[in-house]
This record gives sequence, structure tokens and C-alpha cells, in this order.
Amino acid sequence: MYARRFWIFMITLALLAALLICAIGCSGNDTQPAEPDQSERSDLILATTTSTQDSGLLDQWVPMFEEYNPYSVKVIAVGSGKAMQMGREGEADVMLVHSPAAEEEMVAEGFAVNRKLVMHNDFIIVGPASDPAGIMNAASAAEAFTLIADSGSTFISRGDESGTNKKELTIWEEAGIEPQGEWYVESGKGMGDTLRIASEEEAYTLSDRATYLNLSDSIELDILFEGDEILNNYYHVMEVNPDEWPDVNNQGAVAFSDFVTGKEAQEFLLEFGMDRFGQQLFYPDAL
Repeated sequence: MYARRFWIFMITLALLAALLICAIGCSGNDTQPAEPDQSERSDLILATTTSTQDSGLLDQWVPMFEEYNPYSVKVIAVGSGKAMQMGREGEADVMLVHSPAAEEEMVAEGFAVNRKLVMHNDFIIVGPASDPAGIMNAASAAEAFTLIADSGSTFISRGDESGTNKKELTIWEEAGIEPQGEWYVESGKGMGDTLRIASEEEAYTLSDRATYLNLSDSIELDILFEGDEILNNYYHVMEVNPDEWPDVNNQGAVAFSDFVTGKEAQEFLLEFGMDRFGQQLFYPDAL
């Protein structure tokens, strides 16, 4: 009888020890959430500007997001104008864009909600090393554009209502110039393709810094003007308003918005680009 009690006591003790070990191993703040079941994932459509794709940022961010969220992100990189039009038409769930005035208008119209600042970098004016228009010593971006127009040097515009295109048009307006003529060419393409065309044509163009640096080894264009305040480039995330389009994946949109403004994604920006270019490609604005 005593032997039986002894073994019952020992078994009970072993079970308690096992439960204690499990409790210790399963507790704490350092554990990561379980990876979602791949069979239960739902699609999340991200409409964005081409610079977030061409810079390589989304190649890093999307897997980071998907690892701990039950969504498969479908990236559609078409430029900010078209990305926001997709949102207006309910063809996207969330937008990551860089056209502040148009973004504010979209929120005011009720098509987007929860607009949040994510990051920034800047625009640069690039062109052939020979700099035929002599913009390198210009005092402002508007003066640089004026010199290009006055010299009749070829300028490649995206012409696609993207955030970059809208910024370009703002600079022409500040310069008091309506660009037209054989020297002014609209590519109708994204930033990467526009840079390649400018390189082939030995032309000038306006680019975000991140895309330029990412392609700099494959194109023959130099940074010829930078630093004007008008060239600041801000990126915001917005969710498509579920009240306008009830079928959108609003939960996924909220999760993605929280991710890009969260600590992991924001701290990643502090190092992104440093190993290859010796400088950040984007600067976090939500830390």
C-alpha cells in the first residue's frame, strides 16, 4: 500500500514538473506569435507607387509582414495616382503612396481612412555627366528646370499622374514654365523604366533617391541637383474606406498599416540601403 502511494506521489510530482516547465517555456515577452496556417491565408491587395517596389523595399517588408499575419499580399505598383484610383474604385484594400495633396483630397472625399505618415526620402534631378543645361550650380530646383527648358535639353517626364509626376509639375509651375515641345518627352512608365529611358537618351529626369540608387549600377545618370526643400518626398499609408466598399479586406488593411508604422518595419528603415549604398534609402517617420 505504501509502495502504491509512493508511486502515485512520484507520478503526480512528475506531472507537476512537466506543467511547470511548459509554463516557463510558454511564457515571457520574447516569444514571437505563431506563424499563421498557410491554408487559412486571405489575399490583401496593396496599391502603391512604383518607387516602393523599384527600390527593393517591398521585397523585404512583405515577407516580414506575411510571416506573422494571415494575409498574402498582392502588390500592384502603378504610381500614386493610379494606386489611389484603384482605392476609389474598391480594387485595393490599402495604399502606400507619396502624393500628399491628392491623398488629403481622397480622405476628404471619404474614399480613404486612417492616413498615417510612414517615411520620407527626397527627389533628385539626374542627367548625363556632361550636364549640357548646366544645372549643377542652380540655386533651386525651379532654376534647374528653367535651365533645362531654356537649353532645349531632353527631359523625360513620367507623365503618369504619379507622386513623382505631380512633384515634377509643381516644380515647373514654380518655374513659371509649361513644358512642351520636342525636348519634353512623357514616358508614361514607372520610375525604373523612366530612369532607363533617360539614360539611353542622355536626358534629364526627376527621380526619388531610393529608386535611382537601386538602379545606379545599370544606368549612366549622375545626381546633378539635390537639396531643395521642394524636393522632400513623404510617404503615407491609407486604408480604403470600408463604408464605401464593404467587400474590401479591412482587417488586413489595418494590419498592414499597423505593420508599416510599427517598430519592426520602422527600425528596418534605419539600416535599409546602408550595406549597399552607405546611406539609408528611406527615413522612418513613425518611430
